Amino acid sequence: MPTYQYEALDASGKPQKGSVDASTSDDAIQQIRGQGFFPTSVREQKVKDDGGKGSKRKGRKPRGGKGKAKKKKGDINLSLSFGRVKLKRITQFTRQLSTLQDAGLPLLRSLQILETQQKPGKLKSILGDIVEDVEAGSTLSDAMAKHPKAFDRLYSKMVNAGEIGGVIDIILQRLANFMEKAQRLRAKIKGAMIYPVLVIIIAVVIVTGIMYFVIPKFQDIFNDFEVELPGLTLWLIDASAWVAGTMPDQAVPGWVIVICSPFLLFALLKLIRKTNFGRASIDWILLKVPVLGSLIEKTAVARFSRTLGTLISAGVPILEAINITRETSGNWVFERALTRVHDSIREGESFAEPLRESKVCDSLVVNMIDVGEETGDLDIMLIKIADNYDEEVDVAVQALLSLLEPLLVVVLGGVVGTIVLALFLPLVSMIESVSQPN
Repeated sequence: MPTYQYEALDASGKPQKGSVDASTSDDAIQQIRGQGFFPTSVREQKVKDDGGKGSKRKGRKPRGGKGKAKKKKGDINLSLSFGRVKLKRITQFTRQLSTLQDAGLPLLRSLQILETQQKPGKLKSILGDIVEDVEAGSTLSDAMAKHPKAFDRLYSKMVNAGEIGGVIDIILQRLANFMEKAQRLRAKIKGAMIYPVLVIIIAVVIVTGIMYFVIPKFQDIFNDFEVELPGLTLWLIDASAWVAGTMPDQAVPGWVIVICSPFLLFALLKLIRKTNFGRASIDWILLKVPVLGSLIEKTAVARFSRTLGTLISAGVPILEAINITRETSGNWVFERALTRVHDSIREGESFAEPLRESKVCDSLVVNMIDVGEETGDLDIMLIKIADNYDEEVDVAVQALLSLLEPLLVVVLGGVVGTIVLALFLPLVSMIESVSQPN
């Protein structure tokens, strides 16, 4: 009967090594689990052939430990270490890993399969490092924690909870569901913003083109007829000269400023958000903006409640789960509220009361959390809140679009009407002067 060497985790998460006799690898996995261990690597022990021909595996280095096979000198790592791995790719990897674990494959084998399937890039390089660390005896959560640009603290902590509880397959399924819902929510908001952003960009390009090419032609006509121009027309001509860069002592053409201003504004906001005061001010102001503030609030509530509920259901301690949720909330106002909740629970008080005092959530959210605390089903209540607010985010997005579309029509109509009026007022004067008899 073949002998299988294994690496596993015990109930406390400590690595264990040993061997079992079994007819197949599946039987070996069942025996290891029967001992109370969670297998991370199961390999058949090869018996050396002394029959004269030598081992068929002669010259091949064993895997794991110091004898682990290293990358060949000719192998080139084409991945770059800049930026983060896209959420879509991490979500896909998590779903695939959860499927392989649910099918009973050893963890190391599952990681190796997924690493070979990846296209050359940052994620493939990271998975290669994780495979090497797990082969050397590291836990999956510790290996993932070394790569925060791909697997953030929330991810590694949930995997660690799954390792300790011996339910890593279930935790990976929950992680995959959590990430897929978060990705769908983000995609809905981005998709809703595409239309108004495109309309604004096209409108700015057209108006800038009119200012640069069309208005100067009308100015030449007005100069030839020596017509006295009204104030609105003079303002339009000055604006056209600013866009074209023909005003006296003008260093930079206006069209350059129009093109660069969105990027400069974005960079300025990024710089302001680097400071605590700036970040707090921007987040507070955004929550007070009509319609948009409601959308931001609902999105933040859905995000923090789903994150916290998923962490608690995975077995992460409540205080650590709140800390992780606070770091990933993405809004300073909610971070401050969760800090108060953390301090309250640490002092033996309730979750709901400091949240009620912060006034960042609706009373319905606070009451559901209060009921969840009393019944011991806080994680279930938080997930229900997240599901409910995901639907409300859809309604808020549609409300924002319903407001933006007529608002864009009114603004663009006003801009075009102002340009037309400014150009035709002098034409009326010219026609009247021509029609009068000498």
